[in-house]
Amino acid sequence: MSKREKTVSGIVLSFVLILVFIGVYRLNIFSNQIVLKVGIHAGDYWDNPNGNYYETIDLAIEKFEALHDNVKVEYVNGIGADDYSEWLSEQIVKGEEPDVFLVLPEDFRLFAPAGILADLDHLIAEDASFHKEDFYLPCINAGTYNDQQYALPYESVPTIMFVNKTLLAEKGIPFPDSDWTWDDFYDICKNVTDLEEHEYGVYDYSWLDAMYANGMTLFSEDGKTCNLSKEKVKEAIQFVIDLDALNEGYTVTSKDFDLGKVAFHPFLYSEYRAYQPYPWRVKKYTDFEWEGITMPAGPFGDNVSELHTMLLGISSRTMHKELAWELVRMLSGDEEIQKNLCMNSSGISPLIRVAEDPEMVSLVQENIPGESSFGENIIHEIMSTAVYTPHFPKYSQALRMADETVAEQLRLGTVSSGTLIISTREINQLLEKK
Repeated sequence: MSKREKTVSGIVLSFVLILVFIGVYRLNIFSNQIVLKVGIHAGDYWDNPNGNYYETIDLAIEKFEALHDNVKVEYVNGIGADDYSEWLSEQIVKGEEPDVFLVLPEDFRLFAPAGILADLDHLIAEDASFHKEDFYLPCINAGTYNDQQYALPYESVPTIMFVNKTLLAEKGIPFPDSDWTWDDFYDICKNVTDLEEHEYGVYDYSWLDAMYANGMTLFSEDGKTCNLSKEKVKEAIQFVIDLDALNEGYTVTSKDFDLGKVAFHPFLYSEYRAYQPYPWRVKKYTDFEWEGITMPAGPFGDNVSELHTMLLGISSRTMHKELAWELVRMLSGDEEIQKNLCMNSSGISPLIRVAEDPEMVSLVQENIPGESSFGENIIHEIMSTAVYTPHFPKYSQALRMADETVAEQLRLGTVSSGTLIISTREINQLLEKK
């Protein structure tokens, strides 16, 4: 072989080796592509007509994958909100749960102590860009267990008081202030009630609503004791009895409210959002103006209400914890993502700067019939003081026992301390069982 041929052969061989190296490199990159799986449900968890979680998750995936060339984010399409919890539980049992997944409010206290969720404290401590102070405290606390953070808030829904502005105006009653009390509430209900005209003060204001407003929760934070026989709870039950007495035996119905015959009705914020826009408003209610406001404060409480929060957790078995954390942080704390979620669901953002953003507030106000005072200040008051009720394994059964006891007292129109003590003892025995 001539010198020239050897030179050409060497060049060709070098070129081929370079091509092989590039091919192997690309193959290696491809074969090492990370797939991050996300668990999410279709539709609206709050059972309202305008939920579209997929648009938000698709936006987040697009942003996330743009930051990570070797990461692909996938989720299973078509799991209904009603079926999601069962589907996720099955995946966990099989050891095939997603790396990142939505945690329903009723599932968090089941997953956290069982070791299903990764502890986020060290990830938060190592992430200088994450600040708990960016979120409403009750929303962040919804993802804590034994003072450890196991999930971040994704979307929240507090209870607010619906006020029939038209009925109050017809009665010459001023719209209540956001710091109103039980006394204010009772006086308005009394002045509105006209049994001959079938007009009533309130529909569906529960003893639990009154209890939260009087500075109590039904169960201790650890879910081991029941507070049913506490004095503040008894006061809450008595207040509801006093309200019911205004109707002289008549049971106010949802139809009464829909017809514009009731002044007040506690609502989930999600329903407030969902039924504001046309045509849902026309289908749901007749022609009267309404507004949202804080719940009335009891003598030993504040203008607080119950808060429900959808959470985002990371599987404790994920092989990609840091990437999973980045995705959870983006879904929970990215302003663009959270604004998109607010526009495509009926909840409220747990991120303060989004929930109180004038643009987001205007989206709600523009669909409210008449002038609206439901602005940033009201949102801040409701979200900052809301009560998160932790669900634990025996929560539903214990709540049902308490509710049955109170229902009987409401029916009889009297509070029996002895009955409440007996019921509390029985509930505590249930909670103490392993």
